[in-house]
Amino acid sequence: METAKDGASGGVDLAPASSQPPASKPLPNKSPDTRPSWWSRIGLAARGLGALSVLAVGAVHLQQYLWLYSAIPTIGKLFVLTFAGATVIGLALLAPIERWAGRWGRPLLVLVTLGGIALAATTFALLLVSENMPLFGFQEPGYDPAAIAASQAAEIAAVIFLGASLAPPLSTRSHLRRQRPPLETTTDESRTARLAHPSKEPL
Repeated sequence: METAKDGASGGVDLAPASSQPPASKPLPNKSPDTRPSWWSRIGLAARGLGALSVLAVGAVHLQQYLWLYSAIPTIGKLFVLTFAGATVIGLALLAPIERWAGRWGRPLLVLVTLGGIALAATTFALLLVSENMPLFGFQEPGYDPAAIAASQAAEIAAVIFLGASLAPPLSTRSHLRRQRPPLETTTDESRTARLAHPSKEPL
C-alpha cells in the first residue's frame, strides 16, 4: 500500500504551470539624451539672429527709401513693401507664436520662417539684377555702397540663420520617433515567452 501511495505521489505533477512570462531584467540606467534640448537652444538662437537680420533688411530699405528712392515710382514702393514685410516677419519670429497659435503654432512658425527666407533671398536677387541691368525701368547707380553692403550682409545672414533654425525641430521629431517602443517587437517577445512556458490544464 505504501509503495502504491509512493508511486501515486511520485507521479507527474499535475499542478498548472504559470502562464505568465518570466520577469524581464531591469535595464541599466543610461544617461538621458540631451540632444533635443541642445538642438532647441541652437534653433532658438538661430531664430533670434535670423529675426534681427530680417529687421535689419527692413531698416536699411526704409532708410534708403527716405533718402534716395522715394521719388522712384515702382522701386520706391518695393522698398516700402520690403520694410513692411520684414518688420512683420521679424517681429513674428521674435514672438512666441508657436504658443499663441496652439496646435497650429509649429506649422505657422515654419511658414513665417520660410517667408523670411524668401523675402531676404528675393531682395538679394533683385539687388543683383538691378546692379547689372534695368529693373522696372531703373538700374542701381550705386550711390550708397555702404548701405548696399549692409543690406546684402543682412540678407545673407537672414537666409543662413533662418535656414539653420528649421533644422532642430525636424531633428528632434525624428529623434523622438526613434525612441518610441516598437509594439510589434514587444508582442513577439510575449508570444515567444508563452510558447516556451505553455500552461498545463489539470487532468
